[in-house]
Amino acid sequence: MAHLCGLCLALRDEHGHASRLVTNYDGLLISVLTEAQRAASSSHRRAGACALRGFKGADVVEAEGVRLAASVSLILAAGKIRDHVADGDGVYARRPVAAVAERVAARWSAAGSGTAVAVGFDPGILLGAVEEQTRLEGVPGLRLLELTGPTEAAVAAAFGHTALLAGKPHNRESLEEAGRHFGRLAHLLDAVEDLARDRAAGAYNPLVASGTDLAAARRHCDDALLGLRLAVAELDLERRTLVKALLVKEIGRSVTRAFAEAEAGVRAGAGGGTKPDQEKPGAPHRDPRLKPDPGGLLSMMCAALACCTCGLYRPPWDEDRYKSCTERCDASGCDGCGQCGECCNCCNCCECCNCEGDCCSCDCGC
Repeated sequence: MAHLCGLCLALRDEHGHASRLVTNYDGLLISVLTEAQRAASSSHRRAGACALRGFKGADVVEAEGVRLAASVSLILAAGKIRDHVADGDGVYARRPVAAVAERVAARWSAAGSGTAVAVGFDPGILLGAVEEQTRLEGVPGLRLLELTGPTEAAVAAAFGHTALLAGKPHNRESLEEAGRHFGRLAHLLDAVEDLARDRAAGAYNPLVASGTDLAAARRHCDDALLGLRLAVAELDLERRTLVKALLVKEIGRSVTRAFAEAEAGVRAGAGGGTKPDQEKPGAPHRDPRLKPDPGGLLSMMCAALACCTCGLYRPPWDEDRYKSCTERCDASGCDGCGQCGECCNCCNCCECCNCEGDCCSCDCGC
C-alpha cells in the first residue's frame, strides 16, 4: 500500500488529480523492484487522509522508483486510450468523446515522457512499443508471441531501468528478462479475461486474431511464469519478500484464476439456452442470496461505493458479500496451515488460520 499510495500521490503532485486515474497495481511493481535492490529503504513521506484508506493517513514511498512507475503508467494509459479511440470501442465511437480522449492521451503521453527523462529513462522505448502494438494489430496472420512482443519490450525496459536507479547495474539483464516474461503474462491474461466480451462485441483480441485456443494460451502463460520465477531467483536483492510475493506468488494465482473463469465461461456458452436460475451439471452451487447484477448506473454507483470503502461495502450481486472468512481464504490459496506463512495474504488470516502472534509481522510478504 505504501508503494500504491506513493504512485497515486506522485501522479497527483506532478501531473494533476486527473492523472491519478492511471494508478494501477502493475505499475507499482517498478517502485517495489527499485526499493528491493537498495540497501536502505526508499524515502517515505506522510500522506493525509484518503477515502480509499478509510480516511486515515499513511506513510507512503517517495522515491525515483515511484516517479518511473508514474511515467510508465501515464504513457501506457495514453496508448490504451488511443487504441480504444482507433477501434471505436463503446463510448469512444462518439466523436465528442473521442476528441476529448485524444487530448487527454496527448497530455498524459507528454507528461509521462517528461517524468521519464527526469529519472534518466528513454520514453521513446515505450512510445515506440505503443505505436508498434497498434501497427501489429492491423497485420493479419501473426502468431501470438509476435503480438505480445511490444508489451514485453516495454516492460523489460522499465524493469531494467530500476537496476540503474537502485545502483545495481548487474541486475539489469535479469530484470529485463523478468520484464519480458511479466509483459507477456500481463498481455495474455488481459486477452483471456476479455475473450468472451471481445467475441460478443466483435472487438480485437490477440487470441482470436492469432487463432490461439485457451489450452495453448495457458501453455504460454505457464512457460512465462516459469521464466519469471527463474529470473527473479537470479536477482541480487536486499529485500526479496515483497518481490517474490507479487511477481511469483500473486502472478501464479492470477494465471490460475483467469483461466478458470475463462474455461467456465466457455462451458457455460457451450450449454446454450440455459436460464440463469438453472444450474448446469457440475457447475458450482449458486448462493440463493446472490442477486443478479442490474448493470447500468446503479451498478456503477455501487462499484464506486465499494471502491471508496476499500471493499467494506459489497452490493447484493457480489459473490464475496456472502462468503465466510474461511471461504475467502480458500479462494485465495490459503491452506489453513495454522502458521504464519503462505496463508498470511488472505482476509483475516489470524482469525481463519489461528496463526499465533501478529501474522503481519512474519516474513511472508503480507
